[in-house]
Amino acid sequence: MLLPSPETLRNLVARYEELQVRHSEEGSYETARCLEDITYTLCVSTGTRTPEDALAVAERHLAQAELATATPSDVALTA
Repeated sequence: MLLPSPETLRNLVARYEELQVRHSEEGSYETARCLEDITYTLCVSTGTRTPEDALAVAERHLAQAELATATPSDVALTA
């Protein structure tokens, strides 16, 4: 399955989290609609059906991307 770039995925997760907070504070129709839209986009982008699954996939993908771009000095080996 193809996933969006880490930057795009970070932006989707950030927008989702922002809208979750706004919706809990405002509860307006507009905020609810925006939250539904970003939830749909996040789920489609990660190939999942629920926001919880989408966030889990995003977290794993972003962690893998971070490991892949780590420089040798960023990695500490332990015994």
